[in-house]
Amino acid sequence: MSTLARPIVWSRAACLLGLVALLCCAPAWSAPGTVTAQSRTVTRDLTAYAEVVPIAQARLQSAQTGRIAGLNIDPGQHVTAGASLGTLQGPEIRALREQRRTAVAAARAKLGAARHTLAITQKKRAAHLSTRQDLYNAQAAVAQAKAQLSAAKSALQAVKKNAVLRAPATGTVTAVAVANGQRVATGQTVLTVQPTHGLWLKATYYGARAAAVHVGMHGQFMPADGGKPIPVRVARVLAVAGSGGGRPVGLRSRAKNNRWISGEAGTVVLQGARQTGVMVPTRALILYQGHWWVLVKTAKGTKRQRVTRGSSRGNDTLISHGLSAGTSVVVDHAYLTFHRHFSQHYQKPG
Repeated sequence: MSTLARPIVWSRAACLLGLVALLCCAPAWSAPGTVTAQSRTVTRDLTAYAEVVPIAQARLQSAQTGRIAGLNIDPGQHVTAGASLGTLQGPEIRALREQRRTAVAAARAKLGAARHTLAITQKKRAAHLSTRQDLYNAQAAVAQAKAQLSAAKSALQAVKKNAVLRAPATGTVTAVAVANGQRVATGQTVLTVQPTHGLWLKATYYGARAAAVHVGMHGQFMPADGGKPIPVRVARVLAVAGSGGGRPVGLRSRAKNNRWISGEAGTVVLQGARQTGVMVPTRALILYQGHWWVLVKTAKGTKRQRVTRGSSRGNDTLISHGLSAGTSVVVDHAYLTFHRHFSQHYQKPG
């Protein structure tokens, strides 16, 4: 590589001398402009990305083994809770139904026999041909037969009821797992419904902001599509931290008749604790050696003042500690003025 093509590498010392020369040779600034620090009380805003998500999915599961029939539902279709969506058919359903009918008939016959025995026992008791214990036993047998008949009828009705596939909730079908003619087992998922009223806004906060969020806080959700802001409140602060150390927060709408749209995204801003301090333009702040400083103008000249910064509002920042209301703070050329003393420790280049 030729000398002309070789890149120029500045040493650290050369860069330092260049900065000194710039500061020393620069013309003197005119009297820096100042502003008067004003006392303010502001609310700290906690901002995070948020998305409307389902709290839980409602699943329709097969209550018994059978073959799917009459299921004409597509993903995205709206259903009403309890609406018939299809049926379960097949030899398993027919065999189970016949078994339950036989059990009902047997229970009915047993009840008839128990009642007949009770009637005979009552006549014998009137003729003093049976004991009181015999009467009690006959009455207990009738009560037991009635209970068995009731259970058998309920079991038969359950078979008929379970053979009809009904929507588990009012909402939108998100997935259909089976097709007509397919055989399903007991407990197998047929379809999934996203409940209409089972949505909420979910946001994730990090660091100190996560610790500041609590149940009951109010705020606003600003949809990314530019829609009207929606007032919200924190319903739950989940105990388990999310990925990256963030803490998930569930929020509900405070607006009447608001209907969330699943997947809608935007920004949520919560109203945090109030902070009291003095407000100064953000450009007056200087970060030096890991601390924030401002230049204040006094009767004896300009001096440094270490401060603790708080929340920002537009072009202004709240100072929570280190500055009093009414103090004149330098805003024009604050950074260069703050560092000008640096050049006094070096000689000008020859």
